[in-house]
Amino acid sequence: MPVDRDARLQEWERRAQPYLFIASILFLTFYSVRVLTPGLSPSWYVLCETVTFVSWAVFVAEYLARLAFSHDRWHFVRTRWLDLVVTVLPLLRPLRMIDLHQRMQLRRAEPGLGLEARVMTYSGVAALLLGYAASLAVYHDERSAPGANIHTFGDAVWWASSTLTTTGYGDATPVTTRGRVIAVGLMFAGVALVGAVVGSFSSYLMRRFRQEGER
Repeated sequence: MPVDRDARLQEWERRAQPYLFIASILFLTFYSVRVLTPGLSPSWYVLCETVTFVSWAVFVAEYLARLAFSHDRWHFVRTRWLDLVVTVLPLLRPLRMIDLHQRMQLRRAEPGLGLEARVMTYSGVAALLLGYAASLAVYHDERSAPGANIHTFGDAVWWASSTLTTTGYGDATPVTTRGRVIAVGLMFAGVALVGAVVGSFSSYLMRRFRQEGER
């Protein structure tokens, strides 16, 4: 029955979250080590590759399990499109924090923080993690590319910061195909995340001004 499937899906999601969190930390940690540590020994390189692959396999298996529990799989894919994207591209998993947080808040009768504070907090954390992940991916591709001007991880962080905030100084730009694809994705994510933070802060200020005016 659909109700039983929905209940099992919710129970699965609740039980899987701690394991997904651990897998996400392991994936990002060992991917960082592989990218930021030049001259890794073969054994360490194999370990980093293995952990990142196993972590990614956990994401895929968890998504397929939720798809199997869903009573309408096509509806699940259409409405949970972000889950599919971050499963295929694990470095985008910080974006899932916002969607996951909103679903958790819907199950609580009395959220602990105001709406504006929650949006700003989770959007800000997601932006930081996404910027870090994008910096790693671009640095990994650009550091040895011909004609590249992103040679250090600091250059990649500077590029990600200016792109995420839609400033775009233009002094550091990707030249590889994958780097430019990441840049396009980061531009759209930056508009959404930074817009959410600014919009929520503006809403908070307007609400406070209105309350002060009513006094």
